[in-house]
Formats: sequence, structure tokens, C-alpha cells
Amino acid sequence: MSARIDHAVTSGTFSLDGQTFDVDNNVWVLGDDAECVVFDAPHDVKAITDVIAGRRVLAILATHAHDDHVRVAPDLSEATGAPVLLHPADLPVWRLTHPHREPDGELSDGQVIEVAGTRLEVLHTPGHSPGACCFYAPELGVVFTGDTLFQGGPGATGRSFSDFGVIIDSIRDRLLTLPPETVVHTGHGDSTTIGAELPHLDEWIRRGH
Repeated sequence: MSARIDHAVTSGTFSLDGQTFDVDNNVWVLGDDAECVVFDAPHDVKAITDVIAGRRVLAILATHAHDDHVRVAPDLSEATGAPVLLHPADLPVWRLTHPHREPDGELSDGQVIEVAGTRLEVLHTPGHSPGACCFYAPELGVVFTGDTLFQGGPGATGRSFSDFGVIIDSIRDRLLTLPPETVVHTGHGDSTTIGAELPHLDEWIRRGH
């Protein structure tokens, strides 16, 4: 199979509810030597285009619309000609950052995106935000979870547009049911596996958000 996963880390800020934090974001690129898709467009167009390395970009897939995941999405779209795709439930979040520029298309639960001979299945996993999505590539045994699931637990749910009970349902029903060997590539920090996280669900529920 010719598809591969490339990776970069960009640094910037995340702002919501009047607070701003310094963050490092993962950028994942899935494809082959000819074409690819990009998961999220955080802070730095050049860092992302360096990973793309001249390939045709089929889509910029937004795991969700917090500003540290979509800040340069319009600029990256302009640089590559690729559409920005976002679940419509996250449009209110998107408009906080880009009030005058809509995404180019929608993501929906169960949608299949093909790139480099590989199927990507869109999983709508609300909770961190209403339109949060994960992208599962069964042939590669990987899932790109954005800020829904990290090494060590769920994404944060203490701010606007988030809900702890909903993210727990999403993780329990949509992610922890994947094969345990599935590698989890996250929006921030280190990767993990479904099997490594599965035993800790009850602990996360007791801990709360």
C-alpha cells in the first residue's frame, strides 16, 4: 500500500471565552507521492506546505473549528486549491475565527473520503465541539481524533460549545469500539492506541471534565 502518514507540529495560540493559551498542534497529512489530505490547518501555512511537498491536496479536513485548528485554513486552501471541509454543526465555532469566509463543503457521519487508494471514514464525535469529527482509515489501522481523544483521556469540555457527557458517549460508542491495535493520532501531544485508552474509560468518567 502506497499511502503514508506525514506529520508536523506547529506552535501558536488557542483563544476562546476571552482566554488565550499557547499551544502546539499536530498536523497530519495522509497520502502518497501524488495526492494527499491534510487534517487541520493550525498556525503556519509554510510548515504545512513543507509536509505537502508539492502534492495535490484533495481536501483540508477540519477535525473541529477551534481557532488553533482552522486559523490558516483559508490561506492553505488558497495556496493549494483544496476545499476546506467541516461538519456543519461547527459553523458557529468556525465563524468566531472566520466570520466572512465559509468552509467549502461539509463533512457528515459515515461519509467516505478516498485518498491514495485508502478509505477514510468520517465519524461524527461531538462533545469537544458540536461538529467534532474523527477520521478512521481501517486499512492503515489508524484514526485521527483531533481533540476528541488524547493519550490519557477526552478533550477538554469546560468551555463554550462543549459537553462532557456527549464526548464520553462519542468516545465510548464511536472510538473505543475500534480494533484495540488502532493507532490514535491526536490533535496535540503523543499518539496512542485504542487498546491503551480503553481500560481507563470509567476513570475518566469519575474524574469528570
